[in-house]
Amino acid sequence: MNRPEQYPILDFDPDPAAIIEPKMLYKGVDLPEHCIICFFYEVIRKLVKNCPAKIVFASEWESGSHPYYEIEYKNQRLGLIHPGVGAAIAGSILEEVITLGSRKIIACGGAGVLNPEIVVGHLIVPQFAYRDEGMSYHYMEPSEKAAMNPKALYAIQSVLDEKQIPYILSSTWTTDAPYRETSGRAAKFRSLGCATVEMETAALMAVADFHKVIFGQILYGGDLVMESGWDNRNWQSREEIRENLFWLAADACLAITEDAHA
Repeated sequence: MNRPEQYPILDFDPDPAAIIEPKMLYKGVDLPEHCIICFFYEVIRKLVKNCPAKIVFASEWESGSHPYYEIEYKNQRLGLIHPGVGAAIAGSILEEVITLGSRKIIACGGAGVLNPEIVVGHLIVPQFAYRDEGMSYHYMEPSEKAAMNPKALYAIQSVLDEKQIPYILSSTWTTDAPYRETSGRAAKFRSLGCATVEMETAALMAVADFHKVIFGQILYGGDLVMESGWDNRNWQSREEIRENLFWLAADACLAITEDAHA
């Protein structure tokens, strides 16, 4: 039997230097300290249309351009960018955002739910993410799960509690393969306490932890992923929920302080 260290995905290299780094590709960029990683294209489009927003830089990939916008919110600079879908590109864009100056980052997105009692739109705060993807293993020693930064978690919970918005504090299952979410795996991760399944959270947590920056995430309940079957629940049409979630993330991002604790 092969030893675990013989599997490439488990052979972690802690060397902080890489052959290709974002600072080689993007020069003279000054990003805001606070940034929102937003998975909602239509929210970004509306925001850019209705608010004074400027493009600070654009992350360029073969699949297209991901502009990083800057707005002013509560008299502070706030960045926002869509990171694409999937751990590899989202984690890589987060790497760029961090390298170019953003240090306090909150992501907002949707996720499949593993419990039918979680209605569409209910907020979930993923304190932990089970690492069933590949990106995180290049930024963190092999382990079962990654954890949200306590300072981000404290800021998120403080904002939601202050606004009296109900949420579920839980774990999430991060996978690269949405078409391999089998009944057995869904049951396994639900038994481990996961409320949701998505494609990026573990990677984003690992990249942020590697670079020692503050990262957190808020999800909203989307489609139902269960052994009994899949129900889309028309989850992507909830425009008001998605826009409101962006502003909650913005409030939480600006609420992050260095001395906060969970």
